[in-house]
Amino acid sequence: MNSSEDSALDALGVLGDPVRRGLYRHVTGTPGEVGRDAAAEAAGISRSLAAFHLDKLVDAGLLEVSFRRLSGRTGPGAGRPSKLYRRAEGEHTVSVPPRSYDSVSRLLAEVVEQAGLDEALQAAAHTAGESEGNTSDGGTDPVEALRACGYEPFPDGGKLRLNNCPFHALADQFPALICGMNLARIQGLLAGLPDAQGWSAVMDPLPRGCCVALETPEAL
Repeated sequence: MNSSEDSALDALGVLGDPVRRGLYRHVTGTPGEVGRDAAAEAAGISRSLAAFHLDKLVDAGLLEVSFRRLSGRTGPGAGRPSKLYRRAEGEHTVSVPPRSYDSVSRLLAEVVEQAGLDEALQAAAHTAGESEGNTSDGGTDPVEALRACGYEPFPDGGKLRLNNCPFHALADQFPALICGMNLARIQGLLAGLPDAQGWSAVMDPLPRGCCVALETPEAL
């Protein structure tokens, strides 16, 4: 087993602890960064225990850290910067025996892009998304259906944004191709959901997170 597989197994092992897993889900499901106090409150544990588990997640490469004064004050008396946590950019996958689906995905994306098959890919993605909507594990509610498809939706004013991109690695290399496919998939998903009438999906990228935002009939 190579070092990347060892790293992935180590990361999965860290998430075996239910408290740690809950903290990870809270941090990755929250837009922006999360401090120790907020994480502890969400998990119903002490701040010191939350700090211990959060730092274990950092050590495993699942979370990243930054430091910032939450008060916004600077200079003497402003206090020490708070340690904040967010989802790490890297991905961890493991299979037994090892597989190379990521290599095949990159190769297929490169072929589709070079052949100019963007519209064909988007049409296929829309059809696949509509099928997912018709058979969604999240039922007919658009928010739950998005979660069932691997997205992490959160309300942002009158829009619903997505805190993650399930195709992050490919989107970095083939942004136009993959983001267009992603938009078509979500549009298809909405078309397949009876409770998504009046919803629409548009390209509206965030610095971090998904390139697609959803416009809802009313603020969530």
